[in-house]
Amino acid sequence: MIARTIGALAVAAAVAATPAGCRDSKTPSAPKPTPAAADHGTTRIDAAAVQAQLARLRVAAEDTGNPYRRAEWPHWETVSGACDAREHVLTIQGTGVSTGPGCKITGGRWVSPYDGITVTDAKTLDVDHVVPLAEAARSGTRTWSRADRQRYANDPHVLVAVTAKSNRSKGDSDPAKWLPAKDKCGYLSRWVKTKHDYRMTVDQTERDAIAAVLRRC
Repeated sequence: MIARTIGALAVAAAVAATPAGCRDSKTPSAPKPTPAAADHGTTRIDAAAVQAQLARLRVAAEDTGNPYRRAEWPHWETVSGACDAREHVLTIQGTGVSTGPGCKITGGRWVSPYDGITVTDAKTLDVDHVVPLAEAARSGTRTWSRADRQRYANDPHVLVAVTAKSNRSKGDSDPAKWLPAKDKCGYLSRWVKTKHDYRMTVDQTERDAIAAVLRRC
């Protein structure tokens, strides 16, 4: 109980502070707030700026020797009042959201940015990490501490409420293997920003796939 409380406080502090970038290459910190991930329709992006940010990412082969283990990335910690990270994202990314005791979501409306589907039952939604935890584990984060992994896993700026079907379709794929049916440019902008702010690496195939789509944005 004490460890969980300390972890929750650490996550809450990181979310509140949201400093830009990282303190160093080994210890990431939460990025500055960005527009809500669940934009309705197509997100307007500065493609040239995203391309420049992509160019600054370090290209490296996936670190397959650092396998993802769910228990090593504690998530759905309490981040705001009684709300855990999942509930908090559902609250801020929906419209007309109502909650009951313990921040249980009792109503609302959400538009899944991956497929444009409108949802009114929160139980049918997944809260996805833009860069999946398994992908993050393979992207130059081997030296992250448990607190670093917890901070990323619960950061509302890298979480998005989407339909379960679209999220299961994505799995832990990078943009070379999967892109959403809707708003590909907005999705790639958030992907690149997440990797940039958390000092993650990209593999060459991933980088080339992102660059090819951005040229059409």
